[in-house]
Amino acid sequence: MPNRNTPHLCFIGFGEAGQAIASGLRDTGIETVAAWDILFPAAEGTGLKQAGEAMGARVASSAADAARGADIIISAVTAASSLEAAKSVEPHLTGNPYFLDINSVSPGRKKETEALLGTKARYVDVAILAPIHPARHQTPLLLAGPHAETVMPLLIDELEMRGAIAGDEVGQAAGLKMIRSVMIKGIEALTLECFLAAKRAGIVDEVAASLKNNYPTLDWGKVIEYNIERMASHGVRRADEMDQVAETLRELGLDPLMAAATSTRQREMGLIGKEPAVRKTLKEGRAAMLDAISVAAEDRH
Repeated sequence: MPNRNTPHLCFIGFGEAGQAIASGLRDTGIETVAAWDILFPAAEGTGLKQAGEAMGARVASSAADAARGADIIISAVTAASSLEAAKSVEPHLTGNPYFLDINSVSPGRKKETEALLGTKARYVDVAILAPIHPARHQTPLLLAGPHAETVMPLLIDELEMRGAIAGDEVGQAAGLKMIRSVMIKGIEALTLECFLAAKRAGIVDEVAASLKNNYPTLDWGKVIEYNIERMASHGVRRADEMDQVAETLRELGLDPLMAAATSTRQREMGLIGKEPAVRKTLKEGRAAMLDAISVAAEDRH
């Protein structure tokens, strides 16, 4: 591989998104990658640290340690922790690094984070607009803010990432991400509610066939399985995001009735999805999935 003037990267938050992006970048030849996750010191963080070590990332001892000497800091934490993540590195920033906030939070939260970092970092509002796997670091990104234009060539040319620019104001990328989630995660929640009811009524196939009349381009067999699996695997995180979606709607002067309900259903399914009896069915088709989920849901009430 030719010599490249590649930046030093730091990941704050090393869950699914952070690991996926970091592993993709390591595979392209990016050598200096540091990672920190608030779970690292705890037993729950063992797997996260092992993932970092396996891909050749430097597992840091603190947020300050991870951020030391970084040219680009990627914040990939839970929605509720995005501001705390910025606070954890702010006192330790040197060299005016780029701070890529890829967290699924409201435009207002992103503006608050930008204000917190001030002139110590070049803040970029980033939205991930597709599942992080299998594309990993090449998953399409949407960037916004006054530093989006300057960081884009670095991401594309040096890091082989993919992205587009939403605008020069922080919050423009987040706004699109949040508003589209009303539909995307709302449809997931409706899919579960509809077909769990259909399962209990004994008419799953009939309902799926009936929906084909209204949505002829959709393969409802695949839609059911995909949407329910996403909720079972990621429902708690998606519920946290929907809380931020609700906050986005409030910032726009709307009462988030549907977003709030979606959050409730996503969180419930996320907790159900952690149960072993449900997890083992997630690749066995909709009948097995709905059977297990129905039993688990009854047990919880």
